[in-house]
Amino acid sequence: MEQRRIVHIDMDAFYASVEQRDDPSLRGRPLAVGRGEARGVVAAASYEARRFGVRSAMPSVTAKRLCPELVFVPARFDVYRSVSAQIHDIFSRYTPLIQPLSLDEAYLDLTDHLGAYGSATLVADRIRADIHAETGLTASAGVSYNRFLAKLASDYRKPDGLFVITPAMGPDFVSALPVDAFHGIGPATARKMRALGIETGADLRERDVETLTRHFGKAAAFYHGISRGIDHRPVVVNRERKSLGTEQTYLRDLTSESDAYNALAQIAAKLWTGAERRRLQARTVTLKVKYADFHQITRARTLSTPVPSETDLLITGQSLIAPLFPFIPGVRLLGLTLSGFQPPDTLPDDQMELLF
Repeated sequence: MEQRRIVHIDMDAFYASVEQRDDPSLRGRPLAVGRGEARGVVAAASYEARRFGVRSAMPSVTAKRLCPELVFVPARFDVYRSVSAQIHDIFSRYTPLIQPLSLDEAYLDLTDHLGAYGSATLVADRIRADIHAETGLTASAGVSYNRFLAKLASDYRKPDGLFVITPAMGPDFVSALPVDAFHGIGPATARKMRALGIETGADLRERDVETLTRHFGKAAAFYHGISRGIDHRPVVVNRERKSLGTEQTYLRDLTSESDAYNALAQIAAKLWTGAERRRLQARTVTLKVKYADFHQITRARTLSTPVPSETDLLITGQSLIAPLFPFIPGVRLLGLTLSGFQPPDTLPDDQMELLF
């Protein structure tokens, strides 16, 4: 079988870099995209801020404590989406096999699309040069024979770097890594692995599939493969969206039913607008609640037919939150997510009936 040539492109501190590009006064300064208020969260951090330990998803108060000089700017997602479209247009010049992972990263399969370059490494370097010339931003690239290793490689020489993991390098490269550096192994799974004495890729490789299955279920085959540098997953074009969600963190805890219902109405309106824009029809509504003590719960309801309107989305959300009253302690975050999408041509003509 022909050796695949996979490239993973990852923009460097994308949101923060766009802000520094557009406002020269921010260049060279520790920067966080997000809200600097007491209940704010860091959406992205510049490399100057990361040197102080500031990371995305970190509470703003923690980020400020780590870096008193930190500058906050509000997110401009319309701008980030526009720049992302430019970047994906550049990708499409080199291959039609593109799997976007987010606004700022994607897998590209160059196996049959090397063109006059003859090398995936040269193509990756050309893409990085085009991105810099046309957007003023830098990107890092990883080149390898599968998706898992290409993504590892793109992290290896960030920012503005390129790294190649060849088939000869793959197994040894993986064996030296700690398991919590593996994408696809989250913090909880990494803790479970360490409790079992699995600290590195080499430790993981020593466990057979049967042993891994007892502890990790269906994911065992994937873990068994990546510990050996093996990953047969293809680059999937036009990945099907699994969910769409909106959430909000509040400056003051929500404590009353009226506050919660008003907050849910705003979230439902925003979520419904996003779903309509993407022409999504969903049957499952999930409520997310994070309390003042950071305890978090979710509640979900799957309907017999897709949610037909914003009003019905809100009614479903209200039905999920009603059993949770009174809020003790107060609530700092609420969110709604739609999932269980159906293609439009499978939808019935009649409206659904909400049964609670």
